[in-house]
Amino acid sequence: MAVRVLVTGATGFVGSQLMVRLAVQPSITVLGAVRSKSAGEHSERIAVGEINGDTDWSEGLQGQRVVVHTAARVHIMGDTITDPLAEFRSVNVAGTLNLARQAAAAGIQRFVFISSIKVNGEQTTFGQRYTAGDRSAPEDAYGISKWEAEQGLRELAAITGMEVVIIRPPLIYGPGAKGNFASMIKLVANGLPLPLGAVHNKRSLVALDNLVDLIVTCISHRGAANQTFLVADGEDLSTTQLLRGVANAMGKPSRLIPVSAGLLQFGATLLGKKAVAQRLFGSLQVDINHTRECLDWTPPLTVEQGLERCFGSHQD
Repeated sequence: MAVRVLVTGATGFVGSQLMVRLAVQPSITVLGAVRSKSAGEHSERIAVGEINGDTDWSEGLQGQRVVVHTAARVHIMGDTITDPLAEFRSVNVAGTLNLARQAAAAGIQRFVFISSIKVNGEQTTFGQRYTAGDRSAPEDAYGISKWEAEQGLRELAAITGMEVVIIRPPLIYGPGAKGNFASMIKLVANGLPLPLGAVHNKRSLVALDNLVDLIVTCISHRGAANQTFLVADGEDLSTTQLLRGVANAMGKPSRLIPVSAGLLQFGATLLGKKAVAQRLFGSLQVDINHTRECLDWTPPLTVEQGLERCFGSHQD
């Protein structure tokens, strides 16, 4: 009998790719939850409206066995909301726990939650890596909301017996990526010289295909129950290496000028761009050994292959 899976955020960056992957799995029947349905949209979609502490999930949960919760209020650089933590909590904490409580009551066996490496923190010392067992140290509103949701899910799992699986990705890249990765693509595509040819940090990334592959594994793998998994491509890059990789995948020249990263970071801090500087020059590395060993899982794509998937045949 096929496993019936409800995917929230089914039209989002991660959710849409997950829906494509699950649709061709012979052992899975998938239903996608979206905020609203367009005319003529596929029948394997259900509209639930805004996600918060009052959302009614009863129709979507009926008959399902697994929930994969990808929907979230995502991290926004330069957020102008007066109280961003309250906004993040409304969707990422209250919305998640409301869904999870209804899922447990409906007899859902497993709840897979897409969290964030920001639960661990914002940066690592060069050569050191976050692990799933580290003490959580979220710093911004987004990271705090994901951490609070994780805590609530673990408490619910202990009370109800519903299995909870938590996945914490770092920066996710792939076709249609937004945020920091999209900004990087624009910089390279413009062809302007960039003073980023001598950045020697290390950052873990995860290709969208690799993340989706892990999610699919966690839907049914016995070893995933009540575990927290970090995910990455298994190959850490400096900002300089990443820019060169993006340029190569795009078929563009990488015009990178070697300027002291320390000098650039100091200048960015003076200009009030400390958060941007941290992402460009700081390190953030994750250890996926627990994920590999617990699930016998290996990222199917290398970084080079993941970047090639972003740009196909060197699109302009």
